Amino acid sequence: MSTISRRHAAVSGVVAAVVALGVAEPVAVLTGPRSAPLIAVGGLVVDLVPEPLKQFAIDVFGTYDKIALLVGTALLLAGFAALLGLAAARRLVVGLVGIAAFAVLGVVAALTRAGADAFDALPALVGGALGGLTLWAFVAGPLRPDRDPAATLPQSPVAAALAREEDDPGGWEPLERGGDLDSRRRFLRGAGLLTGAAAVAGLGGHWLAGRRGVSAARQAVTLPAPAAPAPPVPAGADLSLPRLAPYVTPNREFYRIDTALVVPQVDPVTWKLRIHGRVRNPIELSFDDLLARPMVERYVTLACVSNEVGGDLIGNARWLGVPLKELLDEADPEEGADQVVGRAVDGWTCGTPTSVLRDGRDALLAVGMNGEPLPIEHGFPVRMVVPGLYGYVSACKWLTELELTSFADFDAYWVPRGWSAQGPVKTQSRIDTPRARSRPAAGPVTVAGVAWAQHRGVRRVEVRVDDGPWREATLAPAVSSDTWLQWSWRWDATPGEHRLQVRATDAAGETQPEQRSPVAPDGATGWHTVTVTVG
Repeated sequence: MSTISRRHAAVSGVVAAVVALGVAEPVAVLTGPRSAPLIAVGGLVVDLVPEPLKQFAIDVFGTYDKIALLVGTALLLAGFAALLGLAAARRLVVGLVGIAAFAVLGVVAALTRAGADAFDALPALVGGALGGLTLWAFVAGPLRPDRDPAATLPQSPVAAALAREEDDPGGWEPLERGGDLDSRRRFLRGAGLLTGAAAVAGLGGHWLAGRRGVSAARQAVTLPAPAAPAPPVPAGADLSLPRLAPYVTPNREFYRIDTALVVPQVDPVTWKLRIHGRVRNPIELSFDDLLARPMVERYVTLACVSNEVGGDLIGNARWLGVPLKELLDEADPEEGADQVVGRAVDGWTCGTPTSVLRDGRDALLAVGMNGEPLPIEHGFPVRMVVPGLYGYVSACKWLTELELTSFADFDAYWVPRGWSAQGPVKTQSRIDTPRARSRPAAGPVTVAGVAWAQHRGVRRVEVRVDDGPWREATLAPAVSSDTWLQWSWRWDATPGEHRLQVRATDAAGETQPEQRSPVAPDGATGWHTVTVTVG
């Protein structure tokens, strides 16, 4: 019996993989988008990948790191699928076992996600079964390029595999170019039709999943008026300079860093928050219960611990929510319960010092952002907002649980991965204009940027040129010490290449250090430096 060409074998494997993934998507509409094999395996990769590689992805791709992961996973899968096709052309059983192994991986990945049940295995099982059938059809069945259409078809993939083994006991001889023009056309036509159908099924499943989202539920939410409105933004807080970050970050531009490959869709009608653990008075709240409480509105700047010196993983917004201190006081933590573990609906956890949440700062269970319900990608319906702490220890999105425990008894998600258990925000500053490698004209140049030291406040910002003396910049006003502020300095620029540096000093008198340190384990340090060429 002749064998199919390497090209056809590789294409067979890729088509089988496309069918498996495409069919799994509409099945995942019934079981939840996180059960789709590509998403489930991607989530497993996020949890297991070494931290330096994860940080590298954030550094290179920024807020597009999840898209890069999914695209990279799909490309790797295509490569492995092509190899499986080559193996199946020699011994079909090998290819089928490979497909089955990928299905098992998808099942394991789906079942190990937080909140999973047995039905979450269905997308990987159905996709794997149809992927295996597709591989058989192209390698040993009716779509094989060198098969006579009138020939009797094997009764099953296993029977086909056994027949191939009998006809080709050597198994690993070089593949030959087989099949006439008509059979190859039949092969390509079948491959195109199946790939197109799988793509339509996948896109249709993705669309249906979106239709089942909570956008309509979010639009139906009417936020209550705050009992304590945010102080007005003072005149002059926003210098409105080109390329300078605005004082208030629009929702669509606010950074997003989390581990969710698909944005959780949490229905506010069924949402519940449990406050439990080492408390004397456990509490359970519905979304309506939360909205019925007096609301506080505050401007708070949030920063990601993965933000490099001069990076943009930081934003300032007007948040509406219920003070966490009031809820914790009602729950009445037991002695020694020094950690509040926030748990998201997808199982992600962060650990916040109980003392910080009760020290009087505006730590909120937020339901609103810049005058509207929380965007779905930023934690709708409820998230945590805590001034002065990096997000990985405080800013739990899609919040569903607050558990009182201790740092000695529980490590939140990022701690076993090498990050500090407690992450106070470090004093930092950034030059927004002129940009690095820009070419401003000689003469007066406005150097400007932002500086932050949440919950301490910024006392001074200084700029220097080419290692010269430090010059104090002018600070724009800010709503409070919980937000960043803008600063500016007038520079009489002379022709040539120049290096600009900035540093900030907080209200406690601590100046950000010159020495550069990486973001791990508790945030980057160093002076932001840009080089420009003055014309």
